[in-house]
Amino acid sequence: MGPRIIVALDFPRTKEAADFVRVLDPKLCRVKVGKELFTAAGPAFVESLAGQGFDVFLDLKFHDIPNTVARACRLAASLGVWMLNVHALGGRTMMLAARESLESIQGRRPLLVAVTVLTSMTGAEMAEVGLGDNVGAAVSRLAALTAQCGLAGVVCSAQEAAGLRAERGTEFLLVTPGIRLAGDGAQDQKRVTTPEQAIAWGASYLVIGRPVTRALDPNKVLIESARGIESAHGA
Repeated sequence: MGPRIIVALDFPRTKEAADFVRVLDPKLCRVKVGKELFTAAGPAFVESLAGQGFDVFLDLKFHDIPNTVARACRLAASLGVWMLNVHALGGRTMMLAARESLESIQGRRPLLVAVTVLTSMTGAEMAEVGLGDNVGAAVSRLAALTAQCGLAGVVCSAQEAAGLRAERGTEFLLVTPGIRLAGDGAQDQKRVTTPEQAIAWGASYLVIGRPVTRALDPNKVLIESARGIESAHGA
């Protein structure tokens, strides 16, 4: 499986991200490029990360009409990314189009996953936009739809991972943001947990941002986190 930690490169400027990446060991982690850094740095930076040996999760959460999303996924794949995502709320036709757009790629094909419910959202906020107030039920429903569309897995809170693992089996990928190390605050996310808890609950990959990017020794943090993950996985 390789490294299970995905470091979120949530930097507003290319130079900051590039300076940080220089100290990272690609054998210890994968990296995530989201909307902020992609807007600042563009596709060339994503290609450069792949060229440095990093597996890149391009986290742009495509959510548009099916043809637009399909073309966007195809272009994203051409950057050499390891994983990319769409938003499950785009529906069945959109997710099928996204998956089909990648099927003719020769060689290494990126993993395609779907976002369920953002980890910043609460039940009350979901109700405000007409999705009901039961986060767990919404995540379960969207994960089932994602599986039906043939995608590799979903992005979800680790707090939903145990239920989804039981529902969807061992092969379905669960990518969990909102990971905080012991002693860290939740910041702008509501549904957060530790790496050890996330793995114990069935997470496949853990997205960790500020606890790594703001560390004095990021590789040390990654090594220590990996040890905790191995211990939890073996428990």
